[in-house]
Amino acid sequence: MAGKDAGSDPAELDEIDRRIIRELTRDGRMSVTQVAENVHISRAHAYSRIARLTGDGVLTRFTALVDPIKAGLKSSAYVTLKLKQDSWRELRDQLGAIPEVHHIALVGGDFDVILLVRAVDNIDLRRVIFDQLQTMPGVLDTQTFLVFEDVDTR
Repeated sequence: MAGKDAGSDPAELDEIDRRIIRELTRDGRMSVTQVAENVHISRAHAYSRIARLTGDGVLTRFTALVDPIKAGLKSSAYVTLKLKQDSWRELRDQLGAIPEVHHIALVGGDFDVILLVRAVDNIDLRRVIFDQLQTMPGVLDTQTFLVFEDVDTR
């Protein structure tokens, strides 16, 4: 994760910062000039605000949203993991190295970690879960929830 640590204090954001974030969340390829026009500030002001938001770790990266089905990833699941105590830090990097793992979250509750796994098909999804996730030292249990339809709200 780029930017500040998860435990860092939040950056102080004003309404202009929030409007810039909304614009870039809507379209990460938007030019600084277009952001400035949409937010009603000068290009130089938009550029300096975006640079500060990036430097403060508020904006961590610019990326494309991919339609998983059109990209050939026809099988998706949320997979929960129960971990051995104190295995999170070691497993976090191993989980992040699995290409099919698209999101990782350490959570509280009945399980410790939830993953979004996207695979070419159910055979590939099964391989990731049974051959990679369940065999990791520190993973005590997994539970799989198939995704039937995705709706991205961003």
